[in-house]
Amino acid sequence: MKEEWFGKWRHAFKLDPDKTISDEALDAICTSGTDAIIIGGSSGVTFENTVDLMSRVRRYELDCALEVSTMDGAVPGFDGYFVPIVLNTDRPEWIIGKQIEGLKEYGTFVPWEETAAQGYIILNDGATAAKLTGAKTDLDADELIAHIRMAVQLMRLPVVYIEYSGRFGDMEMLRSARNVSGGARLFYGGGIDCAEKARQAAEWADTIVVGNIIYTNLEAALSTVLAADRVPQ
Repeated sequence: MKEEWFGKWRHAFKLDPDKTISDEALDAICTSGTDAIIIGGSSGVTFENTVDLMSRVRRYELDCALEVSTMDGAVPGFDGYFVPIVLNTDRPEWIIGKQIEGLKEYGTFVPWEETAAQGYIILNDGATAAKLTGAKTDLDADELIAHIRMAVQLMRLPVVYIEYSGRFGDMEMLRSARNVSGGARLFYGGGIDCAEKARQAAEWADTIVVGNIIYTNLEAALSTVLAADRVPQ
């Protein structure tokens, strides 16, 4: 699989348009040495708050990507776009339904070279995304591996995203995911709130995504950048 525009990211911060972040905190995040800022959220995402956050991040020299979770939040001007496909749900609207709806509306304008599908596997039943999509979160290792093989070998998705949003995940499950991720980029997000957890996740994931801790403990969030960089890939 060819190198993608996100192919060298080791660390990314994820910012939620529906949450408040001060100019000082945003400056610290964007000058921390992180590889990218991903903008996206599970609820409360609008065109207006997405544009506002993008314009603030755009002042800095780093990649800024949008995770397109709603049509209301589809905003032009990002360096790249991720389109989530939830793999562990039986609700078709989260697999192809909303994506088709979006393409009917905006398909002519999609910058395909900067757009990538994300095969999401949500493993925390308490996460907003899990409740919203009806994700089957109680996968065992064999089921997880089967989902990843489907994503990588059958669907040829460029990104597989293991999501534990709200809590730190099972690193043995992440290791199992890494062993079968093949040419796809393996993202991990969820509960990374210190340098040690960043190091553990970066041992198996190609890219770690740090989000919630930004809003509660900025110094801890910043400590995850160097921790990820120190883990050889």
